[in-house]
Amino acid sequence: MLAVRSAPHLLPMLWLALASLLAVPAGHAADDDAMLEAVHAFLHREAQVLGDELIIELRPPSARLPACESPAPFLTRPGDVPLGRISVGVRCGSEGRQVRYLQADVGVIGDYPVLARSLQPGETVRRDDLMMQQGNLAELPNRSVIDIENIVGQAATRAIEPGQPLQEHFFRSLPLVERNQRVVIEARGQGFRIEREGQALEPGALGDRIRARFDSREMVTARVVGDGRLAVDF
Repeated sequence: MLAVRSAPHLLPMLWLALASLLAVPAGHAADDDAMLEAVHAFLHREAQVLGDELIIELRPPSARLPACESPAPFLTRPGDVPLGRISVGVRCGSEGRQVRYLQADVGVIGDYPVLARSLQPGETVRRDDLMMQQGNLAELPNRSVIDIENIVGQAATRAIEPGQPLQEHFFRSLPLVERNQRVVIEARGQGFRIEREGQALEPGALGDRIRARFDSREMVTARVVGDGRLAVDF
């Protein structure tokens, strides 16, 4: 296993110092080193959006596998930021027909929000209620909140103590539309926009799609776009 904790300017020196510790057969040492270096650089590039100080552990490939020429790493779940224990694919050869997989652990030392005071169920999160704390983001619980903007203005669903990692299900969006509320329903499309009054048939928070009806009794499904405002796109 190879573990590297690095900042970008130290990466080349750290890699050269630690690569010599890998135990691989002499015939494949250079090729395996090149593949591991390519995977490490790839993970560093993909994960640095969360912070500059990374902890990357790679499990070397089996010595029984043939050498990997022209390694091209890829994530097995495209679009995800690599964090925690992951599988990394590597295409080998000029046409990338051979594919092998490596196991890796990726940690990022970064900042995440915690409460500066206790919060009771139903209380709204204010920016002043939050402070940033530093730690390994890979060690946080699943679906932890990293960005303050994702929870400011939301309501707590449970009692939350200061300092603990915040998870998405601790919060809910406050409704901007209540059931049976009189609302403005905006219909818009290419070159036109019409506003009519109506009645919401169910509550909704920002971005929710809810049922509503016009005074003519015509039913529509509309998106909540503001306080007492819905929109229908054509």
